[in-house]
Amino acid sequence: MARATARRLVVRLGGAERSARPDSLAAEEPLEIRVGGEALTVTMRTPGHDFDLVAGFLVGEGLVHSGDGLAALRYCAGTDEDGANTYNVVDATLRGGGALPLSTHRNLLTTSACGLCGRDTVEAVRTHVRWPVAADPLRVSPELLYGLPDRLRAAQRTFESTGGLHAAGLFDAAGELLCAREDVGRHNAVDKVIGWALREGRLPLTGHLLLVSGRASFELTQKAALAGLPLLAAVSAPSSLAADLAEELGLTLVGFLRGQSANVYTRADRIGSA
Repeated sequence: MARATARRLVVRLGGAERSARPDSLAAEEPLEIRVGGEALTVTMRTPGHDFDLVAGFLVGEGLVHSGDGLAALRYCAGTDEDGANTYNVVDATLRGGGALPLSTHRNLLTTSACGLCGRDTVEAVRTHVRWPVAADPLRVSPELLYGLPDRLRAAQRTFESTGGLHAAGLFDAAGELLCAREDVGRHNAVDKVIGWALREGRLPLTGHLLLVSGRASFELTQKAALAGLPLLAAVSAPSSLAADLAEELGLTLVGFLRGQSANVYTRADRIGSA
């Protein structure tokens, strides 16, 4: 099984001094996603929780809406020069064994940086949302929000050794961390969390919060909405299109969540006193 980190000898510079030492890097490898044996896409990801990643990706693509829609996940073809399985190809079987709709065939390389950026418009996402979040009664205090980044950081095991991974964390309304995932790609970390929720039979994620360690992009807002999440928080900035989509769907979008401060860009009514 592929590892989430890799070791490499580096030259460390410090003032006029230099020294050689081993360093840990976040692993990045391709993962081919197939559905019913047909290639859908290739994404660059950090190995680990691959089944969660594929399940979450299928939710984000609108191909699966609940655990009942996903019949099986398995590693398949993909070997190195010694014939060992690289664990870099996952095939998903949808309930009923149907083939992919023609509109889903991509043959694209999805980078770890941005995923399938800009593919859908706000209107298209609104059409695809299965569980509207505007009426979700979630309400949290500012103090609860302020404590989330530290709880997520405490769960980032690989980040501690590499400093090179994004993270996503799913919390309940009481601020309890239910699932944390890391990856070189922001969108992959979110897919891993949502995929975990799908496989645990938790969708839709009514009354839950999603925290991401980087910025809140349009794509991450889209994924949150498709999973039924009423609140997305980020430690960095959101994009303008992310805020537009959140406002359109009635999702609470929080940015710059650091220390005892945050910016609330949409649906601030969900954040009040304890």
